[in-house]
Amino acid sequence: MSTRRIGDTKQPVPDSNVLRARRLGIDTQYEAVVFMHNDCPVCRSEGFTSHARVRLTHGGHTVIATLYHTTGDLLSRDEAGLSDAAWRRLGLRDGETVTVSHPRPLDSLRSVRGKVYGRRLDAGAFKEIVGDIVAGRYSDIHLSSFITACSARPLDHDETVALTKAMTEAGDRLAWDTRPVVDKHCVGGLPGNRTTPIVVAIAAACGLTMPKTSSRAITSPAGTADTMETLAPVDLDLPVMRRVVEQEGGCVVWGGAVRLSPADDTLIRVERALDLDSEGQLVASVLSKKIAAGASHVVLDLPVGPTAKVRGPEAAAALSQSLVAVARAFDIEARAIITDGRQPVGRGIGPALEAWDVLAVLQAAPNAPQDLRERSVALAATLLELGGAAAEGRGAELATRTLHEGRAWQKFQRICAAQGGMREPPRAAHRSPVLAVRSGKVTAIDNRRLAKVAKLAGAPDDKAAGVELHVRLGATVDAGEPLYTVHAEAPGELAYSLDYVAANADIIEAREA
Repeated sequence: MSTRRIGDTKQPVPDSNVLRARRLGIDTQYEAVVFMHNDCPVCRSEGFTSHARVRLTHGGHTVIATLYHTTGDLLSRDEAGLSDAAWRRLGLRDGETVTVSHPRPLDSLRSVRGKVYGRRLDAGAFKEIVGDIVAGRYSDIHLSSFITACSARPLDHDETVALTKAMTEAGDRLAWDTRPVVDKHCVGGLPGNRTTPIVVAIAAACGLTMPKTSSRAITSPAGTADTMETLAPVDLDLPVMRRVVEQEGGCVVWGGAVRLSPADDTLIRVERALDLDSEGQLVASVLSKKIAAGASHVVLDLPVGPTAKVRGPEAAAALSQSLVAVARAFDIEARAIITDGRQPVGRGIGPALEAWDVLAVLQAAPNAPQDLRERSVALAATLLELGGAAAEGRGAELATRTLHEGRAWQKFQRICAAQGGMREPPRAAHRSPVLAVRSGKVTAIDNRRLAKVAKLAGAPDDKAAGVELHVRLGATVDAGEPLYTVHAEAPGELAYSLDYVAANADIIEAREA
């Protein structure tokens, strides 16, 4: 007879609650899932119904998993079939067992229900909620309730600060011996806006410290980590990340590998599925990672456009004010820049295509996308001035010179080498141009639908897949001229993407003058 903790006491768990673990090879992405026969003695004795939340333990590892029943011959009555996520988190090997029990009551859900009915949450409530989220105790239904409550009942300044603090304290923290420590972040919603590797290279080449942690794509065609991964390894742990930064002054690594603000990726995943993005949670999401990374000075890129995440100037002004105010509460000097979000930045949309754009800018190639170069210089200029590497108003000159003289490119190569070695991005085997159906001037580009074309082609999982853009707003095109080219690694995915294109001929609108 073993024990389990219920509330503040330990209660016995019958030895019959031990089942043989079996890996089913089911990829549930983030969620831990367990399958048990509906006639399993554990289910019958404990009253576990399908879709219940159960506690699985093995050795010193514990996960809270969603239970589903089977009725056929897939599992025997003494087996527990685990998803890949649950198997990995429990550290299981073939032939080992798991103990199944009830999880402890989720007291923090009372605070979530209170928020639904309009009650403000204090720091203690947010700490409990975030702690349960990080521990995996919240199902997607619980997470949806919390996200929806915070969207319908917007967080005020104090609540946003409390949520930011809770998210920061739930993960690892980095501290650096130098100051300032600079960082930048784009709130997203704009395909191809891959300025981070360029800005990091410029900042580090100019003597600033920039330990950049970035996200992988959740529903977009590429995250910064996905793009950087085509150029160098990004899944560095904290000691290796620290060594790279101490050696070269900067890095571009995947934030998930270093466990900074671990609640953030979980919340973002459900926010995207719900298509909800409350201002308070967005601010906490952005700043908790900057605080955890040890940043002291941050530049924030807010693209504004009808199909970007931030749709208009009023929303951008409010978000900018909130970001700067909350950053100030944590002794971070932040500066927000409102940028053009009416069209993608650069030519590539997708990990490798965006990486080729980055390389062209860093190498000062004549055909480098000018808009990506200009936006990277503008962001780097603000960061150089904010971090004291350039006098006010002289940052653009220094950033431009650092690119032109090749110092940023040299620094980027050294960063890649320190992260594990630089490599060449792949190129897609299958391509198909999308042609203009009429002549005229390009008047609108739908960021969201263009991003979907890239995703249907296989991005970001297929690194070479995506969209190569050939026109910009204001350009004049002739009927039959290529607007963009779809890249794919497999003919089936190319056809799948082109089917969507055929049904959405107005993704790029060209009208007669």
